[in-house]
Amino acid sequence: MFNTLQHRINRHQLLSELRIKLLDLHKILLNAERVTYEQVRGTVSRGELLQLAINDARFAWLHQLSQLIVQIEDLIHADEPVTKEAIATLITEVRILLTPDASGNDFAMKYDAALQSNPDVVLAHADVVMVLANSEQ
Repeated sequence: MFNTLQHRINRHQLLSELRIKLLDLHKILLNAERVTYEQVRGTVSRGELLQLAINDARFAWLHQLSQLIVQIEDLIHADEPVTKEAIATLITEVRILLTPDASGNDFAMKYDAALQSNPDVVLAHADVVMVLANSEQ
């Protein structure tokens, strides 16, 4: 009983920590994209940024990361206990998504460019990788 409860607690903590790190990464990527956008189009308010993040093609590449964060939130708030298989699948999805590739899909290419040009992205990426590494222990 205790072992099962401890496993559930550990899984919940892992998901919560991963969610926080991915939110931090998303915020940094969104701000970097905002800076690029503002250089061309001028300053945008927070409300305008939200609309851009939702509707503008320039920000669309971030939707995959947003969807992954929503998946994690759904697992955290699910009525049923999170299985180790669900955690493993999610971790695989995070690893695949956050693999930079200059010749990959749109997200991989833009993520690679962000890693190359923004030290804050590198640090946030390292934080996510650390959580993923700790999940294997």
